[in-house]
Amino acid sequence: MDNSFRYGLLLIAGLLLLAGAAFASALIVNSSLLAIVLLLSGTALTGVSSWQLREELALLVRGQRGELVLMTLGLLALLAGIAWVAALFPSRIDMTANREHSLAPQTIHMLKSIDKPVHITFFHDRGMRETVELYEQIAAQNDKISIEFFDPMLNPSQAKMRGVEFSGTALMESDGRKLTVNGPTETDIANGILRVTQGKQQLACFVEGHGEPDPFSLESHDHTEGNAGHSHGLEQKVVVHENHGMAKARGALETLNYVVEKISLASKSADLDRCSLVIVIGPTLPYMPHEIKAIETYLDTGHNGLFLLDPFTDVGLDPILAKYGIVMDKGMVIDEASHFWADVSAPAVTDYNRHEVTSKLPLTFFPGVRALMPAAKPVPGVRIRPLVNSSNKSFTSNDRSRAGFVQGVSKPGPLTMVLAASFNANTVDSATLVMKELRGEKIKNESVATDRKPSRIIVAGDSDFATNSFFHILGNGALFLNSVNYLAMRENLIGLEPRTYDLPVVNMTNTQMKATFIMSLILVPLLMAALGVAVWWRRR
Repeated sequence: MDNSFRYGLLLIAGLLLLAGAAFASALIVNSSLLAIVLLLSGTALTGVSSWQLREELALLVRGQRGELVLMTLGLLALLAGIAWVAALFPSRIDMTANREHSLAPQTIHMLKSIDKPVHITFFHDRGMRETVELYEQIAAQNDKISIEFFDPMLNPSQAKMRGVEFSGTALMESDGRKLTVNGPTETDIANGILRVTQGKQQLACFVEGHGEPDPFSLESHDHTEGNAGHSHGLEQKVVVHENHGMAKARGALETLNYVVEKISLASKSADLDRCSLVIVIGPTLPYMPHEIKAIETYLDTGHNGLFLLDPFTDVGLDPILAKYGIVMDKGMVIDEASHFWADVSAPAVTDYNRHEVTSKLPLTFFPGVRALMPAAKPVPGVRIRPLVNSSNKSFTSNDRSRAGFVQGVSKPGPLTMVLAASFNANTVDSATLVMKELRGEKIKNESVATDRKPSRIIVAGDSDFATNSFFHILGNGALFLNSVNYLAMRENLIGLEPRTYDLPVVNMTNTQMKATFIMSLILVPLLMAALGVAVWWRRR
């Protein structure tokens, strides 16, 4: 065997032994003896073989071979430099379809709105790298958020001093308030930051006792079934099931630091004054006079309310809405131009009136919705702002079994399906305001003699969009949460929605479905056929 080949093998073996020494020192516990043996053996073999191959190695670095070696070493040095710079200035790119490893835009918006210092101490172990990265992302959004990390096994004194016994515990402090968070998810951490910065939780009261959806129920697709599946619009077939659940909406509110309670107005012990706002969703049975009076008094004393009232139901709340200049149509809205999938009684909306509630709101749809209108005589001190309207080709139908326009009975679109109304004794009503603007008159505040305090309400002609069946689809959940935050005077949280992970589903309006059908089954085949004919004609 040639000596050069033999010593070449020894050089490779020496280098492998040196690499083995490095791995043994890094990966094997109590490996000092093994690492020393491998290091000495590798050094000896590398030194001896390099001395015997000194002439061959000298030839290797000369001429073109030398340039190749230098280029290789230079490339390795460049890669090492890039790795060093990346370690000093780390950056990350989330290439997942749903950006599962990045903060949600709503969470970023909430974090940037924090104006109080927050200090977070997170105790973790080596298996919690993803949670550590999540905390690092959160701290990077606002310089008022500071964070430090400890391993309770390596820093037992820090853990004992703070009363921490387990890894995964985060201690949050802000303005003298302290909070412990044990959840590792983005919603858990965001909720903790909200709670420690705001100092108190607001109480959202869901009225019960009239067939309303249960905020603590996970039921969905349960109270009406159509021939082709779930239906809330035309040709409903009533089936005996539990009422719709609203646990998704309730969970989202709790994530935003609300406390959710059910309240029965029929009980004499019901205390609405504890509530930050009252939520009336989808009642099917009439309210008693003293219950209506309780809600009316609650609003008159300066509180706010959310009313989601379905079509073809009369529950006796018209007097309350009339004090805000709102009249509800008895039938439902039919929109043949823009509706969800093939259901013309489920209007779909992508373009909204400008308002805090509808800012950056994606598509929403309303499975069976009634129209809302301002009263013929404006109410002094009340301003009404339509939020969500149907298309110009929509109309109302008082027949729940078919979607036909009846001349003289049906009202043509666009129709208001969601609106916000506010009362303030020191303002003029919206209709008077518009007329004065059109006439070019000077607008000034006008006081109204009343004992009512300023209040807000939002009214929607449908409750199904906020139930478990449809809350998570497109912008429905965001519309509900934005409405609650607006009424609770927490506009800084508008747009913040808990992260959900649902199976990917393509939801389209009827216009999008028609465009997809025409494109895939007509235009593309015709284009291919035309190209084929053109090629045949040219070769002919």
